[in-house]
Amino acid sequence: MKPKKVVLAFSGGLDTTYCAIYLHKILGMEVHAVTVQTGGFTPEDLKQIESRAQALGVASFRVVDVTQQYYNTCIRFLIYGNVLKNGTYPLSVSAERMNQAIAVAEYAQQINADAVAHGSTGAGNDQVRFDMVFQSMLPGVEIITPIRDQRLSREAEIAFLKENGVDMDFAKAAYSINKGLWGTSVGGKETLTSRQPLPESAWPTQISKSTPEAVSLRFEKGALKAVNDQTFDHPTEAIPFLQELAQPFGIGRDIHVGDTIIGIKGRVGFEAAAPLLIIKAHHLLEKHTLTKWQLHWKEQLAAWYGNWLHEGQMLDPTMRNIERFLEDTQQTVSGTVFCTLHPYRFTLDGIESPHDLMNDRFGSYGEMNTGWTGDDVRGFARIFGNQTSIYHKINALGHE
Repeated sequence: MKPKKVVLAFSGGLDTTYCAIYLHKILGMEVHAVTVQTGGFTPEDLKQIESRAQALGVASFRVVDVTQQYYNTCIRFLIYGNVLKNGTYPLSVSAERMNQAIAVAEYAQQINADAVAHGSTGAGNDQVRFDMVFQSMLPGVEIITPIRDQRLSREAEIAFLKENGVDMDFAKAAYSINKGLWGTSVGGKETLTSRQPLPESAWPTQISKSTPEAVSLRFEKGALKAVNDQTFDHPTEAIPFLQELAQPFGIGRDIHVGDTIIGIKGRVGFEAAAPLLIIKAHHLLEKHTLTKWQLHWKEQLAAWYGNWLHEGQMLDPTMRNIERFLEDTQQTVSGTVFCTLHPYRFTLDGIESPHDLMNDRFGSYGEMNTGWTGDDVRGFARIFGNQTSIYHKINALGHE
């Protein structure tokens, strides 16, 4: 009987290495490994991943680069919405996983796979994200999850790999590191507690800068087009350039505490200098170039959008509706934001924009009114506060 053809989402890490051997040797399947490039792998990384996959006996290995698609279909809307989960986390992994799952599903369709597999555990968000995409895009195709189904600990996985002659840096595997265009996540024994911080050695980028640096970010209709004097053809080039400038300061390091899709609390460390700088700079530019109610409704819809994306619902058509709204709000969000980088922090120093609504032709806050008179304000205040005034006059006896 011809073995079943399975597509494995393969990163080359501990979990997916285990899956490759288990699917091939234990289940006797024909394994087709696919690595999805979302901006985090160097060419050297991809060569090493391919070598590992081939050494594990896979039938084929494929790299699918979706970096620009990742930005175009996801990251740009997180920027337009200034999305930070719980005011902290730029959804580095959440956003990436959805694009990876879609790319894996499309590849499984291309090669007419009988099954699709991923290395998610049974205690995290990724299992839901991958499963929901596969269920929607690959109806009838079997979903195999060895780590989840066998409830494996990292120690058990390492023992299995050693038994099967796999040689890898198991000490490094003590920390789960996921790098992509929109930031790097770090998980380890410390993040399984509520108290312990990550040690300095666990952070992928070590601190090497301490002298403050000025940096300017130029946006066109909400998209980052230039950093300092360097102009880029696409934001996917600007983001890593900014990351290289800012991450050595330790900017964007934090530990996110949040509610998982499956109902438990979780912690994850992350370093995301460029995403934090871009979102905060973009938000400042919006505060100058959008109206009060544009900002208000953006905030409401973007918070829902970010949470729904985090919970694996990228394919929900409601997301497309909100994306159209967010994109439409960016027509005047153009200009330059001036920042200063410091160790572990940054400051936003100001903006320049032809669409700046803070214009002294119409008055200077707290100083001079040129677009109205004192009588105008007196009448406005009477009308604007009329309902509240009536309420207190009618109910005055109730306060005695």
